[in-house]
Amino acid sequence: MFYLLSAVILIFSLLTITSKKMLRAAVYLLFVLVATAGLYYLLEYEFLAAVQLTLYAGGIVVLIIFSILLTSHISESFKRPAAWKLWMGWSSFVAGTATVLWVVFGHPFLKNDNVESLNVNMQTIGTQLLGTGKNGFVLPFELISVLLLASLVVAILVAKKEKTSN
Repeated sequence: MFYLLSAVILIFSLLTITSKKMLRAAVYLLFVLVATAGLYYLLEYEFLAAVQLTLYAGGIVVLIIFSILLTSHISESFKRPAAWKLWMGWSSFVAGTATVLWVVFGHPFLKNDNVESLNVNMQTIGTQLLGTGKNGFVLPFELISVLLLASLVVAILVAKKEKTSN
């Protein structure tokens, strides 16, 4: 499953950035985010997988798709970027890939069997989600709401129809 989800993430990430159609790129991004949630589920981080699905796949991508559909840019194609932008993109890709491979192959990734499981009930989770003290999650939720608002504004700006002079 890990290799399948990894392949889906790699393939649809490439399709997202190479697609000429805006709506297709948004749908490909949706597949990437859903496969990332699948990786979280494989790691037994069910809460993080649920947040990934609801916030990113269910929130941001749907906002992007709705803004594309509402501004009637379904058939709009991206223009080919300038040569220096392509060069910068490919150099960033090579540097990022080299860094990731260096870290992955340079780290032993040993299994630790001495980790104790925590006994956590719903009241403890709710208190921490609404808490502002140590281990409180109110600030991250507020930051996520600002992120959703910013993504909505950016999605509208990206999909905004340009005025043509006649």
